[in-house]
Amino acid sequence: MSRNIIETVLGAVVLLVAAGFLFWAYGRSDAGDPGGYTLRAKFERIDGLEVGGDVRISGIKVGRVLSERLDPQSFRAEVTFSVKKGIEVPADSSAAIVSSGLLGGKYLSLVPGGDERVLKDGEEVTLTQSAVNLEDLIGRYIFSQGQGAAAQQSGQGTPPGQGGATAAPAAPGGSPR
Repeated sequence: MSRNIIETVLGAVVLLVAAGFLFWAYGRSDAGDPGGYTLRAKFERIDGLEVGGDVRISGIKVGRVLSERLDPQSFRAEVTFSVKKGIEVPADSSAAIVSSGLLGGKYLSLVPGGDERVLKDGEEVTLTQSAVNLEDLIGRYIFSQGQGAAAQQSGQGTPPGQGGATAAPAAPGGSPR
């Protein structure tokens, strides 16, 4: 009988420790209501930006992405994000979707402007820069390098006087220099 009581008490202690760990982890994470106020921004592309992603000013996290939706009138991506209380974003600020590394995820970067008026809860950041598609950039680079090499091989891309199919002018007396 005493063995059953010990097992029950030990099981309850394990459950309490697990519940305490869950509450601690939830408090340290960004899950739930982040507080602060919400802003919106519309972008042509938001490739790689995820709900729950960071919102940063000067590299410091000041909020998170709350939702993403397609605006049915303009077909632009509308991102709703939070900003911590006490951080006032000027009305002429801009928002850009930036990569956190070569292979890392994306985050929303706010660049504060100099306007005296600040954005209020629910207002929109109108100056935006969409995400850069890395695959498109690599493709453009590869194909532009291929076209440049083909032009040089055919002699079309060679500047005058630097090779190609031009003959050297004859020196006085009829012989080439």
